[in-house]
Amino acid sequence: MSNKTNILDFGFNPNDTEHHFLVFVKPGKKEVVIFEQFQYDPQINWSKLAYEVTGANSTAKVILPYLKWELIKEDVRVEFNRRLKNNDQKVANWKPESNYLHRLFGKELLVLAWAVEDADPGAINLAVQNWLGLKPEERWWLYTITNAATGHAIQGRGKGWRKALRFALTENPVTTNRIDMNVYNDRVSEANSLFKELDHEADLFK
Repeated sequence: MSNKTNILDFGFNPNDTEHHFLVFVKPGKKEVVIFEQFQYDPQINWSKLAYEVTGANSTAKVILPYLKWELIKEDVRVEFNRRLKNNDQKVANWKPESNYLHRLFGKELLVLAWAVEDADPGAINLAVQNWLGLKPEERWWLYTITNAATGHAIQGRGKGWRKALRFALTENPVTTNRIDMNVYNDRVSEANSLFKELDHEADLFK
């Protein structure tokens, strides 16, 4: 990234690209909504975002009860900050309302968020441990496949790859701190074209 002083929150530099993810903690802390945004708005607020949640072209990817966000946010913060420090970038903390994420971090966070959105709270710690056991590249891949088919916050919920992520991360024991990626091999032929979007990002934030 070209200028560290321009970096916002978790690795997002709008001078490099406006494509980013936004974790928005709604006022009152009842829900957290994660959006994929293609334009940067430094004055973003809930009144601007609310209309984007339900429509067919919604940029919202998941709606989490605040309780579930509370159960994952600290481990996610530590993981992302570890990699930011490794890249000699400033670390960040979650704030009320808007939190900007580099697009790679946003993809990784959504893999975990999709896995826990319908999970029993008691299974969330296992999901976090399994998520931590994945390599960043594996998280990017899982995001790409899941988003292509079931990426809408509401219309994609509980279906296909979103459902598969929940089973993979919450119902499998941690085995040598890795997930068995073979559970996805029957769909890999469908995914080949989607790997291209990751090629130019492969060396970032590992």
